[in-house]
Amino acid sequence: MDIAKCLALIDLLCTEEFPAHRCRTDTGTGGPGFLIAELQTSGDFFEDDGTERAEAEAQYEADRDALGERLAERWGPADVFSLFSVFQRGMEGEETAQPWGTLASHVPDVHLWRVDPGRWVALGVSQWDGELPFQLLAIVTTAAPP
Repeated sequence: MDIAKCLALIDLLCTEEFPAHRCRTDTGTGGPGFLIAELQTSGDFFEDDGTERAEAEAQYEADRDALGERLAERWGPADVFSLFSVFQRGMEGEETAQPWGTLASHVPDVHLWRVDPGRWVALGVSQWDGELPFQLLAIVTTAAPP
């Protein structure tokens, strides 16, 4: 992982305008009040006996933590916010502000900073299913965590 490139992309997300509707953007995806960028993506695990997946998960969490240390130099220590209850409430039919509702289905927790009164920055490790790739995600949103 190239931390300098990741930090530059996060800086860009912090200054970009939010799209009026959910769509692909130059940096990833976005919608009203949020932008999400894929900072890095692993290979898939269809031929894996579980070893590669476990190693990749550990590496992606370590990369998130290393990037988080650099962000903590700017904004102070991160709050670790579990998205489990958000996922559960969504399964029960509760509407949740985006991007939190969608993230909760594939990101177990995020490291979160409030960067100014109107914006939040989060880092999370995503995996949709056991055979699918891990992704290190950067999220910038105006929606406070639920």
